[in-house]
Amino acid sequence: MASIFSKIAAGEIPCYKIAEDDQFLAFLDINPLAPGHTLVIPKHETDYIFDLPSPLYEGLFAFARKVANGLGKAIPCARVGITVIGLEVPHAHIHLIPINGITDMEFSRPKLKFSPEEFEGIASRIRAEL
Repeated sequence: MASIFSKIAAGEIPCYKIAEDDQFLAFLDINPLAPGHTLVIPKHETDYIFDLPSPLYEGLFAFARKVANGLGKAIPCARVGITVIGLEVPHAHIHLIPINGITDMEFSRPKLKFSPEEFEGIASRIRAEL
């Protein structure tokens, strides 16, 4: 059965798209820890990130790097943090999170809520920096 991320990549479920190419997709997390919290996925469905074939794994991180550079320009922060947890959705993915301190990456923190217009505004600001 296709994961929710596979359905997003296929266009079956809408998202706030940041960047896309033939192999990868970056979109805003709808339960963010910070404004601009972005998910980066391979379009190829693989549950565990370390099971990705080497070229796809390396490409995923190169794509994430480009997105992180734009994200850091669009959203004021000390750094763009990166984490791979891999338990919440059975599809390899990277979290890119604008942070000002280490506690900004704690997933036990309450998630932020934004309106569709706010999400689109954030996505637009990031896209403009890519």
